[in-house]
Amino acid sequence: MSYIVGLLPDVLPPGGVQRVSRHVAAVTAKFAADHNIAIRFLSMNDPHGLHTVRVGALEFVVSGYAGSKAQFIVAAMRAARRKPALVIALHPHLAPVAWAMKVRTRKLRSMVFTHGIEVWQPLAWPRGPALRRADIVVGPSTDTVQRLISAQGVGEDKVQRLPWGLDPEFAARLAARDRLLPPPGFPQGKRIILSVGRWDTAEQYKGADTLIMALPQVLKAMPDVSLVLVGDGNDRPRLEQLARDRGIVERTQFLHGLTAEQLSGCYANCDAFALPSRGEGFGLVFLEAMAHSKPVVGGAHAGIPDIVEDGVTGLLVPYGDAGRLGQALESLLSHADEARQMGERGRERVLREFSFERFQSTLEELLRDVSF
Repeated sequence: MSYIVGLLPDVLPPGGVQRVSRHVAAVTAKFAADHNIAIRFLSMNDPHGLHTVRVGALEFVVSGYAGSKAQFIVAAMRAARRKPALVIALHPHLAPVAWAMKVRTRKLRSMVFTHGIEVWQPLAWPRGPALRRADIVVGPSTDTVQRLISAQGVGEDKVQRLPWGLDPEFAARLAARDRLLPPPGFPQGKRIILSVGRWDTAEQYKGADTLIMALPQVLKAMPDVSLVLVGDGNDRPRLEQLARDRGIVERTQFLHGLTAEQLSGCYANCDAFALPSRGEGFGLVFLEAMAHSKPVVGGAHAGIPDIVEDGVTGLLVPYGDAGRLGQALESLLSHADEARQMGERGRERVLREFSFERFQSTLEELLRDVSF
């Protein structure tokens, strides 16, 4: 029987990389079951033991190693003794482990998934050489694919683009979007600009501070606007202080610890979504906002232009330009009919091009090509 090994950073916490890892693992597990292939998933950072994870109707089991690199590597090398046909690494930082497994098992093929900003600069040894020695390197956007070739030196023939898809559970909640209520603390009776992200110092590139700096400009034209920032992290105190310094603390609401249903309620009850980032490898939150028929404003950088069509499904602005960002938000909020049309076009595009079913079909085709 053939055998596949999956190397995961972690899958249990929230986060974009974790969600993509869950999606890839779930689809790969189904592919393996359909083709009578044995499979084992190893997670370096999830708690010790076996964990069953569900993604919609799909399911997989993963072994966690609680952050112990030594135990994780030992488990991977033991798995290599069974002479697997394929190893899948869900982050380029795990590529060296896949490379070591290939050295041990000569016929083993490897596939490494990348996400975005982590491959913008050349990776040092052993990550860079390991990435280049993979048989297939996957990126979610045109920008990431180009950087894999130019910055990492990965052969163009090895690189594959695989856009991420909506989470099946999120898609299921869309059917009830007209009945979704906003969470406690969500402003009432106002026009709402929504942003969703992880507000960490390492991810200041998301541009939440630029949103806060742009809000006074928007308020001059539309005093009934509020900004809601959903997420948490060690940079949130700085952002809260920035709102106080700008005199807009009463118009800036930070929400965190929301359930999936409450987050959907935020999308359903906002007027526009904005994340003026320069470093999104893809941008799953844009898919979620667009699926709720919301016009979006994004940074004109990295993977965002793959999702947001400027002037069609939303507006793109240069990173860090609070003036341009304010103008874009004013435009959306003051032209309701045009904004509504953008939102509808965005929803149609997401359902057509970024559904989980399309992601699953494309990944299964890729697995067939590399596994047999």
